[in-house]
Amino acid sequence: MRLNYPIIFPLNQLTYVGEDDSEFFCQIHGRRFNALSSRYMLPADEEEVRRSELQHKTIQFLFNGKNYVGPIADILKPKEAQERCRILDLGTGGGFWAIDIADEFPSAEVIGVDLAPVQPREVPANCTFELCDLDQFYLPYPSEHFDVIHARFMHTGIENYPRFLYEIARMLRPGGLVILIEPDTEPIADEKSASHFIRSGQPSGMRGWFTLWETYRRCLRDKGIDVNIPPELSNLVASTGEFDRIVSQEGNIPIGFWPKDPVALSIGQLAWMNYDIMLPAMKPLFLSSGMRDWEAKKLIEEAHQDLYYPLVRASSRLHIVHAVKKAKHP
Repeated sequence: MRLNYPIIFPLNQLTYVGEDDSEFFCQIHGRRFNALSSRYMLPADEEEVRRSELQHKTIQFLFNGKNYVGPIADILKPKEAQERCRILDLGTGGGFWAIDIADEFPSAEVIGVDLAPVQPREVPANCTFELCDLDQFYLPYPSEHFDVIHARFMHTGIENYPRFLYEIARMLRPGGLVILIEPDTEPIADEKSASHFIRSGQPSGMRGWFTLWETYRRCLRDKGIDVNIPPELSNLVASTGEFDRIVSQEGNIPIGFWPKDPVALSIGQLAWMNYDIMLPAMKPLFLSSGMRDWEAKKLIEEAHQDLYYPLVRASSRLHIVHAVKKAKHP
């Protein structure tokens, strides 16, 4: 059992989180948040850890039971005279991916990084967790140090995502693998996006749901977040000039109980539970953006009404990219 794990600050100062971790949290509008970043405005409490687990299970279903895409097994295969492989999980949340990967690849060293110490204290011997605000120009990790870097559900806490990708490239060794997964914040109904309904003037059938996500996107922009990052992931990775073998995929995630296919139905149920928890978690962001309490409450209630009693088939979209860092040429 590991009761202590390191926290890394921008100036590479190192301390440890013990059993009393209260200094790494703060209260905002009745919910517990991380104390390292004011940009990332979703809570850091038990409900959010539960949501992190639901997201993890959703992606496992989407990946046919696996935790990843790309040639990770080949890259992490032990090679003669090679030092231990290292894996970095950025935005680890509840630590579920890092722990599963540590179990699957026991010879590799796995480090999960997040803004708050919400991960389990009892973890595999080859897995550790660190605290770091990843929304900074330089990340406090060595160059060409990691064989695999995984980052998902991160863009809503990063102001300069293109710079973030350059840092990932710097930290990866040549031949190393990056895996990026980001959700689109534009809602979808009956396979049509919010942009389609705006252009066509047709009703979406989910007015409360669409209004909530439009408001959420506006609040993110006010925080300095580029909400168009997810659909541009592959282009952004290519624009670094550091990667080849770039593979881009889209994961269509049903929300609710309408799919007929058993796997899609399981994904839809998990997604429904995820959003059921996420909607009230948005309230502190809305209030911090200047919305009055009754307005935020009404906004969330109307979105919940569409979630509980849908008139159309709701879904969302995940953007998934994996790429290999280019080899060095003499």
